[in-house]
Order: sequence, then structure tokens, then C-alpha cells
Amino acid sequence: MTGLKIKQFKLDKQAIKQISDDYIVDYPTVYLLNNDKEAYIGETVALKNRMRAHLANPQRSKLTKAHVISHNEFNQSATYNIETKLINYFLADQKYILQNKSQTVQSITHNYHNKAYFNEQVFTTLWRQLLTQGIASHSADEIENKDIYKLSPFKQLSAEQLDLKNTIIEKCTTHINDQKPFVYFIKGEAGVGKSVILSSVFNRIQELSQDKNSPLYQTDNKLLVNHGEMLKTYEKIASKVKSLKVSNFMKPTTFINDMKKNNDFADIVFVDEAHLLLSRSDSYNSFVEDNHLEEIIKRSKIVIAVYDEKQVLKLKSYWDENKLAHLNVDYTTEEPYQLKDQFRMKANDEVVDWIDSFVTTEIKPLPHDDNFDFKIFDSALAMYEAIKQKNKTAGLSRIVSTFDYVHMKKNNEVYYVEDTNFKLPWNTTVKGRETWAERQDSIDEVGSIYTVQGFDLNYVGVILGPSVSYDVETDSVKIITANYCDTAAFSGQTGFDNVELIKQKIVLNSINILMKRGINGLYIFASDPALRERLARNA
Repeated sequence: MTGLKIKQFKLDKQAIKQISDDYIVDYPTVYLLNNDKEAYIGETVALKNRMRAHLANPQRSKLTKAHVISHNEFNQSATYNIETKLINYFLADQKYILQNKSQTVQSITHNYHNKAYFNEQVFTTLWRQLLTQGIASHSADEIENKDIYKLSPFKQLSAEQLDLKNTIIEKCTTHINDQKPFVYFIKGEAGVGKSVILSSVFNRIQELSQDKNSPLYQTDNKLLVNHGEMLKTYEKIASKVKSLKVSNFMKPTTFINDMKKNNDFADIVFVDEAHLLLSRSDSYNSFVEDNHLEEIIKRSKIVIAVYDEKQVLKLKSYWDENKLAHLNVDYTTEEPYQLKDQFRMKANDEVVDWIDSFVTTEIKPLPHDDNFDFKIFDSALAMYEAIKQKNKTAGLSRIVSTFDYVHMKKNNEVYYVEDTNFKLPWNTTVKGRETWAERQDSIDEVGSIYTVQGFDLNYVGVILGPSVSYDVETDSVKIITANYCDTAAFSGQTGFDNVELIKQKIVLNSINILMKRGINGLYIFASDPALRERLARNA
């Protein structure tokens, strides 16, 4: 591509003094500083001065090489865009530990002149050149399918997301010295970017904890998530970001037990997927108290919790507005913040409304969307073949299912999801930091709610198992909880007056989560013949 140049030189005073290229000295540029292990990405309109400042920085002076990226049509909006994108790409590339800190300017995702040209054509060419020169390791397609990329703390945020991030930081600085614990709830349905915001704001809080001029200096902060696959992603991010530590991220029970054992308290605790917190004791998970959230509040100065009551999946994790309002612990709070904008699914409002209606048991006519592939299949095998094809062309496409087939973790036995001419094993567990959907071999498995909750897929094929049926008289979805095979979901039934309705809600919640995994498409197969025929009538 004409105009794009990458100039490399040693990061030392002599090399900086000799820089003379007009498009480097007098134009906006983007640059990468690195050694074999660490890197820093930036943008500037005064390259020589910026390089001298980096040499005076103890952290940056450890970096030995500079790569300056220039273009004869660069403007500051373009260089800021490319800088941000490079930071996110290099984080997901995992070649270097990044020295970058959060973008402190109040910039949000915005349009500018020729944005598509710089954001797509110029950046694509740039990344290919970085790959060719061995500066980067993974292709753009590989990068954008990685969970670490999607959850990067350096992502540009929407106006709504940035407002929430700033609100959280303000709440933390205001309430850090309160006499009582302060709790701030954030509500948002699947796909509104709850985890992206938490990743961004937690990284900023950790930077402030290392800033002597901040009210949050030397605060001890944690991010908790009761989801093993999500925890893997946060740990991967922490291993490649200078301001974070893997020990900052924990499961709730581990945090509570550690705090009790050491008679210790944390300053600020963020809870992702708070709808997965236990709302009663559970000896299986070594939790002997009454309530995860209450114990977290007791051991923290500030708790920031994000949740969606439509994603509750177990009776022992049952949360609703009433239960949240009557916690047995003394704390202060404010009105919850409600996130609304959908960011995952590239679907129109009619598609999202169809899913929302389905999980309230209403079956609407199937909507059409030119930008979102929405299909009903009459065969699980045909749907699987379609997903395999999408996985070849777009990557990160998987089959998932409601928990209606036996799936037990014992004796290394393999359990299957089966239908006519279709038989695939349930998702297997592999040690390491790679999540289920990112494993290449998981295309030949069926994902459960516990492997995909909180994650994106490009295309998702959803098998509605035997618990999801059709009521002819009411022309609606019928949930048969006796067919639901997740025994852990319904354990601990005492204390509920309307347990059957809550069970049905749990199954419908799981369907909602599964159907909202796909960015570009949703395929559905119903194992129940009556429901399959009813859906086909709408297709």
C-alpha cells in the first residue's frame, strides 16, 4: 500500500538524533517499542521529543528497538485508532508483555474522515507487514477470534460504556474511606459488554493503586468470577499486562476462604457474572456460609457487582431483585446502573425481540435480517454440517445444547448428545489456559451452558433438547423440567414456594444465554418433533 512505511531504529540518543524523514518528524505517527519480552505502543505528533521522554522512563528505557509507522495521509484520529487497535492486537498476540496503561483521554469509539480506509485497509496491510517482519505472531483472523482480544482492557468504549467506567472510578474514589461497605450494582443482559467494561475499569483501578497521587494508592483490589472458563481469560490478560497480576483474579469461594483464614479485608472487589454467585451454602464447593455476596461485602470496602437475573442457572445461585434488596449485611448502596446497548449480536431489533419472546415461551414469526444469519434446521446433523462450514470460513463457530443429555464428570467417561444420525460428545475439559471454544478440536464437541456463558462465537448452532417442547393448546414453548439433566441446577429445592416455576425459569435462562452467543448468526434445531414443526412454519 502506497504511503505506509515502517522505519526501524535502535532506541538510543544517537539514533533519535539522526531521524530526518519528514513523514516521521512532522506528521502524526504510531510507534512500537520492544525488546524480546516487553513492548509499548504509542502515537505522537512530536516523535523525537516523545522518544527522548521514553528514554528517561525507567520502564521504557529497557526496550531496545523502535518501529515507527507513518503514512502520508495520517491524521491524529487515524493514529489514535491504529494505536488502540495495535495495543489490542498485541495483547491477544501474546508475544510481549505490554507496558501500556489505560487510555486516559476521554475518547470513545467515533467516526472520522476515511475511517474505513485507515481502520481496515491500512491496518490490515500494517499487520501483515508486522507478521512478515516477525514482530507479530498471529494472523488478524486468529487475533479477532481470541477471547483475550474481545475482553481486552484497552478496548475503545462506547459513550455509554465510558460513562459507566468513569462513574465506577468516581464511586471508588468517593467511598474508599467509608465506615460501611459500599456496594454498586450494574445490571445488563447478555451481550451488552458487562465484562469488557469490568476488564477496562479494573485495569485502570490497578494503575491508580500504583499511583502515589491517587486516593486509591496501595489499595488491595480483586476481580472475582464464579466461572472457570472466564477466569482463564482474565488470567491470560493479567499475564500480558504490566499493571495486572494473575493473583488479582479469583473465584469467590477462594477469595472468601482466604480472607477468613488470614482475617484480612480487600479494598475494592469487582464481581463479574454475579448471577453465578452462590445464594446458599454448598459443601460441594467448600462454601459453608449462607451467601457468597454477603461474605464478599463483609470482607471488602467497596463491591462492584454486575449481574443479569436472566442468566441465573441454578437454584443454589438463585437471585432476583427481592433477594438482592434484602441481603443480611450492613452496607450502603445506590440505584443500580442499567446497561442497555447490545454489542455482541450484529442482529436487528426484530431478531433480538424474537429470542426475548421465545424465552418467555412466545413463538413469533421468524424475522429476516440481511446482516445476521438466522435459520431453523430440521436436522441436527444438517445444522452441524452448516456450523462446520462456517468454522472453516469465519472460525469460532460451535454447536451448543441445552443441558438435556447426561453429562457427568466421573471416571473419564464420554457422554454424548444424540439425535437421528447425529452423535457428538459433550464438551471435554483440558488443562491449560485455552478456553473450550478456542480449542480447534471443540468443533467436534457440543458446548454446554457452562463453557460458553460470557463468551462470543461467530456462529452458534443451538440444540433445544427434550426439556424444550411445544404446547399446542396455548401455541407456546413448554418446558418439561423432568427432562433437564443438569442435576446440580435443581439441587437444594428447600425454601422455595414456587420451585417448579423457578426451575422452568432456569431452563429458559439457559436458552436465552445459548441463543445470544452468536455475533453473525444463530441456527436452531429442536429435538421435539412438535416444536420443530412449529418453528418450521414460521421460517
